[in-house]
Amino acid sequence: MPDAICLGELLIDFVSTAPDVGVADSPGFIKAPGGAPANVAVGLAKLGVDTGFIGKVGDEPFGSFLRDVVAAEGVDVGHLLIGEGTRTTLAFVATRSDQTKDIAFYRNPGADMLLSPAELDRAYLGTAKVFHFGSVSLSENPCREATLEAARLAKEAGALISYDPNWRPALWRNHEEAKRLIGDAMHLTDLVKLAEEEWEFGTGTADLDAGARRLLDLGVQWVVVTRGENGCWFTNGTCTGSEPAFRMDVVDTLGAGDAFVAALLSKLLTAGDLGRLSLAQMTDFARYANAAGALTTQAVGVIPALPTDAQIGAFVETSNGRAGRR
Repeated sequence: MPDAICLGELLIDFVSTAPDVGVADSPGFIKAPGGAPANVAVGLAKLGVDTGFIGKVGDEPFGSFLRDVVAAEGVDVGHLLIGEGTRTTLAFVATRSDQTKDIAFYRNPGADMLLSPAELDRAYLGTAKVFHFGSVSLSENPCREATLEAARLAKEAGALISYDPNWRPALWRNHEEAKRLIGDAMHLTDLVKLAEEEWEFGTGTADLDAGARRLLDLGVQWVVVTRGENGCWFTNGTCTGSEPAFRMDVVDTLGAGDAFVAALLSKLLTAGDLGRLSLAQMTDFARYANAAGALTTQAVGVIPALPTDAQIGAFVETSNGRAGRR
């Protein structure tokens, strides 16, 4: 049984071949496997963590392709279902030089949206030490109910619950309802990772300390904010700190946050109580996660770019104390 389980969307990212254009103006796209929770699952597997993935893909060539890719990376796909008569979700992605993204999703409905609570394996979820999910699977039912039920089951079994409230406005019919549902899931969570551009939406304030306090008061034990070229900021309520980013010539930022989460979770698996981590431990883990994110920006497509522990270690060793780090 796996030590870590991720649940959510596994999809095809069609990544624009041209910089600084929107999806509509792109001359072409590169097919790449993606989906934030699936990226985290593969990232964990590449870091040597026994990992499983729960989700659903379409009963067509894209679904078969994705299942084969994830399995080839060492992720247990025994609970990745093929939805009969369904289609895999597609996402067309264009990234601008300021790293903002234009994303168009095709899922009407996508197979990932159709995962139901009845399809969950309770015994399987009860074995995990870490359970990770995101907010995309909260945007529609029955997957919303399945996601929350899986998180509850894993939490009751003693797993560390990790949550990435990745805000994708186009996937929600009602943004006020989205804010409520995304916020309600915080109550189940031990670790929350938010991108800086999602911070105010996720916490109701632009202030890091005030927003983090709101999350900690809900029961979250560790709050992490990824800030792109400015690295990351973190707090567990007792210790607060930040870690600078590594200076890189970026090819594509897509999935850097997922690589960050995978690297962080790989460290937390054996770290003990999140609320009792020292500032030195937290800083060390953040540096490792920053390195994983930086390395993932060096290629188009997330899963092929996700680094191994050896690659992260070598990168950190050659970069520490040099001008390569901000």
